[in-house]
Amino acid sequence: MCDYYIATLQTDLEKIFGMLFLDKVHVGTMCLCYFRLLSCSSFMEKRGHSKHKKKKDADKAVEDVEQSICEKLQSRVVLTKEEVQNDFPVEPARDDAWSIETFKQKLQVKVVKMEKDDMEFDVIGIDSSLANAFRRIMLAEVPSMAVDRVFIYNNTSVIQDEVLAHRLGLIPFKADHRLFEMHKKSTEKVKDGDEDAMAVDQDTLVFKLQIKCKKNSRYKSPAADVAGDDMYVDHKVYSRHIEWVPVHDQRNYYKASNIGPICDDILIAKLRPGQEVDVVMHCVKGIAKDHVKFQSVATASYRLLPEIILKKPVTGEMAHRLKVCFPKGVIKVDSVSGEEVARVANSRRDTCSREVLRHSDLKECVELTRVKDHFIFTVESVGALPPNVIFTEAVDILMQKCQTLIKEIDQPSHSN
Repeated sequence: MCDYYIATLQTDLEKIFGMLFLDKVHVGTMCLCYFRLLSCSSFMEKRGHSKHKKKKDADKAVEDVEQSICEKLQSRVVLTKEEVQNDFPVEPARDDAWSIETFKQKLQVKVVKMEKDDMEFDVIGIDSSLANAFRRIMLAEVPSMAVDRVFIYNNTSVIQDEVLAHRLGLIPFKADHRLFEMHKKSTEKVKDGDEDAMAVDQDTLVFKLQIKCKKNSRYKSPAADVAGDDMYVDHKVYSRHIEWVPVHDQRNYYKASNIGPICDDILIAKLRPGQEVDVVMHCVKGIAKDHVKFQSVATASYRLLPEIILKKPVTGEMAHRLKVCFPKGVIKVDSVSGEEVARVANSRRDTCSREVLRHSDLKECVELTRVKDHFIFTVESVGALPPNVIFTEAVDILMQKCQTLIKEIDQPSHSN
């Protein structure tokens, strides 16, 4: 085929260059050089096109990897050895508009553990700002009952009056705050000693603590045990010594078994013969935003659901080393066809310590992430209300806040 093109080109050039007095040998040589030049140019063009195509394919592969990482960062928090990757670039073409229909479809609430004073549940499909709002409301804005005022008639113990009042204020009481109104503090100034401790409203619970230490007349102490507990009577003041004093018609509305300190064994003070404590306490409704004694939970926290991905099979000795890098129950080692293979059994138990990333051979086998919209809540009540009621109370409070905001926005402005 090449010879045919050369012969044709040579015939055409003989007619052209014949007028230039060039012989056929020179014409044939020039034709062959020209054809080779064309072939080399075509080859270089094809080679350049091939390089450009390879570069384009490589760039596309990099773009695909970056796109995959961006998509993962939109729904996951990636844990690496030295950092936590949580941010992703904003894409103008991507629609991030909030939709109530999408929110309804994604929202899920699953109760994992429910006990008397402890609860663990999952909330799926919400933003971290909403999850944190629930946590903060449970800690600071769900009401409870606590001692607000202490009337000390006699205190001959070694504990100062201010310290005794503070200790009494921190004792948690079992009383359903939903049965009481928020206490309205009086603005009238009353001189010390003129206020009647029993003149209270319906929104106040009254308690008294009257105890005096005596010697035990029936106790005969041996010489080796002169400081035994049997030497005295009522020498340790506990929360069980606090008694409820119903006022007005409170006895008709509340049961005595439902009113009082939650724990009976809280030590308040220690006495010796002749010392006594005689106080009256007013217990009212309040929120922890005003004072921590009104906090209805011992703790309320959340964490993101851990996710562990094995990028390739981990077998043999590496499987056992991988297992000990995580808390108990996260990784299991099974025998498959006579070979020990590691698998993820329960990633929920992982504490995300990233211990596995310290091992050069294991870190290539594992990817650690956390699901951004899957929150694991842990709520521990002090005992006045069950934890599930505390969470629903937090939801109601947040709804009231939203309604107040909407009302303020919709209300026309009267300013000029």
